Parts: sequence; structure tokens; C-alpha cells
Amino acid sequence: MSEERGLVDFSTGSISKKIVAFALPLFLGNLFQQLYNAADTLIVGNFLGSEALAAVSSSSSLIFMMVGFFNGLAVGAGVVISHAFGAKDKERLERAIYSDIAFGIIAGIVLTAFAVIFTPSILRWISTPEDILPLSSDYFRIYSAGIFFSVMYNILMGIMNALGDSRHPLYYLIISSLINIFLDLLFIAGFGMGVGSAAAATIISQAVSSLLCFIRLFRGEGGIEVRLRRIRIHKRELRGIISYGLPAGLQNSIIGLANTVVQASVNTFSAAAIAGFGVYGKIEGFVLLPITTFALSLTTFVAQTMGSGNLQRTRKGVMEGMVMDIVSGEIVGILLFLIAPLLVSLFSSDPEVIEFGVRQARLEAFFYFLPAISHASAGVLRGAGKAFIPMFVLLGAWCIIRVIFVSIALHFSHDIMLIYIAYPLTWLISASIFLFLIIRGRWLRKA
Repeated sequence: MSEERGLVDFSTGSISKKIVAFALPLFLGNLFQQLYNAADTLIVGNFLGSEALAAVSSSSSLIFMMVGFFNGLAVGAGVVISHAFGAKDKERLERAIYSDIAFGIIAGIVLTAFAVIFTPSILRWISTPEDILPLSSDYFRIYSAGIFFSVMYNILMGIMNALGDSRHPLYYLIISSLINIFLDLLFIAGFGMGVGSAAAATIISQAVSSLLCFIRLFRGEGGIEVRLRRIRIHKRELRGIISYGLPAGLQNSIIGLANTVVQASVNTFSAAAIAGFGVYGKIEGFVLLPITTFALSLTTFVAQTMGSGNLQRTRKGVMEGMVMDIVSGEIVGILLFLIAPLLVSLFSSDPEVIEFGVRQARLEAFFYFLPAISHASAGVLRGAGKAFIPMFVLLGAWCIIRVIFVSIALHFSHDIMLIYIAYPLTWLISASIFLFLIIRGRWLRKA
């Protein structure tokens, strides 16, 4: 389990350098994922038309809710694994990894079967328009048939990140993304296949990335040599994985649901306003990358150093990591303010759409230090084993308060600026609560 194998041991050495070294591959991987998603949408929209694009988009929030849930569980497993790794407890580390893999296999199979069988009912539940329902059903059912691989990639990537290896998941994501783009072009542009082929390209690429992760772990190159015959659930470790991961998983899913409710309010405005809001959402995905990347790094750092028992190093690293997160978030926010017109115009040439997108971007640009505080604090608390705290704070501020504010505000004045304002307002609420909790310091106790 040495750094020569591509692992980062946070218990020794320069804190800032190791946080940056661990965060950089995560950032590049997430950036590549965003670019890959944008390219996927571009190919479908340009070669198959607006109905096919709508069919893909109609289930995107649903896919985020499902995959986001298992992303959260992967974070919880990472905390358990990082604690054992930091404590140099190889036996507990192996039990946690085997339990995580076994749980992922079972959950992936169950989710795949459920989604495939109930595809039409699920799509009607999220109010998919009848005119695109057949195309949406084709896309979602084929995607669901391979969602097992998406679950397993998230689980295996979480294991590798928890061991301090953020480089190899990046390599595998790049390979997977290139395969996906190539197959999209081959199936759609080359063979003239339909929207279902885009889903097929995605699940093939996800299967490749999962296989590459498995190979690395089975070869023992990830710090532990995994054996198929030993994959089974250990109750104690599974309880830890669920207790840490379930809050983050539920948080991801419910935030996705809340965003759907806010989108319904946006849909009461003009087409240009809706388009501008959607374009800003795509841009924000890129803007938040450094913020969420440092937050993930802090989760692994805190879990490892608390697992090693070095609480003084934990406290120092949290302060350094949070400062880096806040500064990076604000720098990106300032850049967004300056080049917002250029960025929005990349997605649309309609002056009205550009106006709406730029207005929202410039309203929120200088407030990105607030979500940086929230994400970084949430990462710290999860790493310390206090996973329910960020869940309740973010669900309260970013879901309940945001939805209530938008609903009440629009009742009195039908102005889309009120929706824009809802975001920095709820960021402020969550950041204030998190700062109080971090400064108070009660989280700095062994889980």
C-alpha cells in the first residue's frame, strides 16, 4: 500500500501537496465526464434531431437520481475503507472491500431488473410527454439493462479513491469516454441507428471501465489483492458502509428530485428563459468541478488521518483544504462573470437565451465561495463519519427551503430573477450552518 503504486497516504508528508496531488486526477476525471456528457448530447441532437434529444433529456434527472444514490453509497464505503487504510488494519480493510463489492453486485442486479421491468411506468411517473415516450422508453430500457456496470464502476472507483488512488479511475474514465464517443458516432452517424444505440454505447463503455477497475484490484495493483472466492458480505462492515453511505445517497437522490420541482417552476416562463436556465445549468456543472473535487479529497484525507489517530494533522489539513476549496471556487466564479456571454453563446445564438443565461450566471458568479464552504464542510463531516449531518443540512437548505422560497416568491411576483436569487440565498444558509459546525469542532472525534 505504497505511493509507488499510485496511492496517496495522507497520514504523512506535506498536506497541501498531497491534497492537490489527489484532487487533480479527480478534477480531470470529472471534467472529462462533463465533456463526455456534452459530446453525447451533441451527437444525438445533431444526428437524430430534437425529439431524440428530448427523449434522452427526459430521463436524465431520473438516471442521476439512481446513479447518484449509489455514488453516495460509494462515498460511505470509502469512509470505512479509508479508516481501515489509515489505521493500517489490513484484515478490516479486506472485509470492507469485499463487503462493498458484494453489496454492489447484489444492488446492481436488483436495480437493473427493476428499471428494465418498470421502464414505462417510471417514465410516466416523471410526466414524460406522450409524443416522445416511445423513444424515451427505448433509451431508458437499454440504458437500464446495463446500469449494473454503472453501479459497479462507482463502487470500484470509490474503493480505489479510498485507498488514495485517484489516477487510475481517471485513466479508465478517459478510455471509457473515448469508447463511448466512438461508438455513438459509429452507431448513429455511421450505421444510422436510433436513440437506443446511444444508450448501448454508454453501457458498453461503462462495462469496459468496470472491467478495468476489476482487473487492477484482482492483480493486487490497488494495494490489496482481491479474490473472487472471498467476495461476500461481512455484517459489521456492511453496517458501516450503509450508515455512512445511505445519507449521501439519499441526499443525491432527493436533491435531484428538488431540482425537478424547481425546473417545473422554470417551465412556467418563456422558451428562451427555460433554455437560458438550462444552458446555465450545463455551465454550472463545470464551474462546480474544483469545488466538489476538493470536497472529495477532504473526505479521504479526514477518513485516513482520523483512522491513523493523528487528529492534530486532521485539524490542520481541514483548514488548508477548505481554504483551497473556497479560493478555487471564487476564482472560477470571477472567471464565469467575465466570460459568461462567450460561454452561453456556445450553446445558443438566440440573443434572448443568451441574455437569460448571462443574467443568471452574473448574479450567482460572486457567491461560489458559499457552495465551496458547504461542499468542503460536508466532505469533512463525511470523512469523520458524521454523514447524516450534511444530509440534513443540505436537504433542509437546498431542497426544502429552496422549493418553499421559489413557490412562495413566484406566487407574489412571476419573475424568474426570484428563482435565480434562491440559489445564493440557500447557499448562504447552508454555508452558515456548516461553518458553525466546523468551528465548533465536535466532529473531530473518532467515529
